[in-house]
Amino acid sequence: MSTPAAAPDESRSFPIGRQCPYRPSTGYDAFRAEGPLSRVRLYDGREVWMVTGYAEARALLADRRVSINPRLDGFPALSAEMAELESTGYTDVLIGVDPPLHTRQRAMLIPSFSVRRMNALRPAIQDIIDQRVDAMLAAGPPAELVADFALPVPSMAVCVLLGVPYEDRAAFEGPARGLFDPDPDRASEAMTSLTEYFGQLVRAKERSPGTGLLDDLIAEQVRKGTLSRDELVLYAMLMLIAGQDTTANVISLGTLALLEHPDQFAKLCADPDLATGAVEEIMRYVSLIEAISRVALEDIDISGYHIKAGEGVLIGAAAANFSPALVPTPDELDVTRSPRHHLGFGFGVHQCIGQNLARIELELAFRTLPQRMPNLRLAVPADEIRTSVTGPMERLTTLPVTW
Repeated sequence: MSTPAAAPDESRSFPIGRQCPYRPSTGYDAFRAEGPLSRVRLYDGREVWMVTGYAEARALLADRRVSINPRLDGFPALSAEMAELESTGYTDVLIGVDPPLHTRQRAMLIPSFSVRRMNALRPAIQDIIDQRVDAMLAAGPPAELVADFALPVPSMAVCVLLGVPYEDRAAFEGPARGLFDPDPDRASEAMTSLTEYFGQLVRAKERSPGTGLLDDLIAEQVRKGTLSRDELVLYAMLMLIAGQDTTANVISLGTLALLEHPDQFAKLCADPDLATGAVEEIMRYVSLIEAISRVALEDIDISGYHIKAGEGVLIGAAAANFSPALVPTPDELDVTRSPRHHLGFGFGVHQCIGQNLARIELELAFRTLPQRMPNLRLAVPADEIRTSVTGPMERLTTLPVTW
């Protein structure tokens, strides 16, 4: 027999604002107390399923009976900005398509994101991190960690990976943020700017090949006719934006969490080898992505609940990451554990394709900062640090630090 879910009221609206920027709201506790599935109300008044149980979240992320396609009726956009972005075509590759198309698209990219290829980038990424730390130390305290470190490190790293000139960043960093602008005209203008930039870059690389993932795809896919130029432009946009934005936010939020838990920061200072596992705990704890949107393609029965075909489903990754089923003391930040099965990179066929790169960037960042700046601390009270929500993610706009 299916279990009835509580009817949504104002206390069950979604998204739930964070009381603390570097960890999900304790409001999810009420959801979990009701059961692994609940009903919530979105910004547009629609009621959808919210999945907070860890086992149920993993099961549905791996279930082919739910779709990632935002163009389907019933698909739950998390905000008006996300609905506008999803209508632009930005999600027409990888993050907005189901198998078998997704399978074909992902297969083209998988070799380029292998552990071996990403490990080959470690020296370059370490050099980038060292250069940013050198610059902060040379300038002296205080520093702005978001602008001076968290943003440029992944931006420079993904430019190296793709073969995108970092000196062109003015052409893509602003428009990349503009995609999430609440004004539809400005969001559309940002999409046009990015499309034009990457279209020009692809044509330039066709004339004069360089080294990078885009150059490889041109040689191995575009010239053979298995990938169109328009698809490659969308790939480039997706990989650049996803590759810099999410990692930058984990670096800044994770650093704030560590500085607010000085005992944990001290452990990384004392033992840099903890950094590899600590990345998994930091990913779990900050839970950058609150929820992952899906829509049911057919009726689904799970843990006594009945999801009807066409109903929206929010996989509450943040809530599931704080489940005792994943770690015994989820409310604690503990850098000595390594909960690798967190949902920070998703799960199933749509699991983040760039996770190997992200793990290396985060490991080197959280290894290097404590070693080279062991006296790092906040330069202002924590409640003065400014945050914003862009698309599905919480972000710090500033992180003033001193040492």
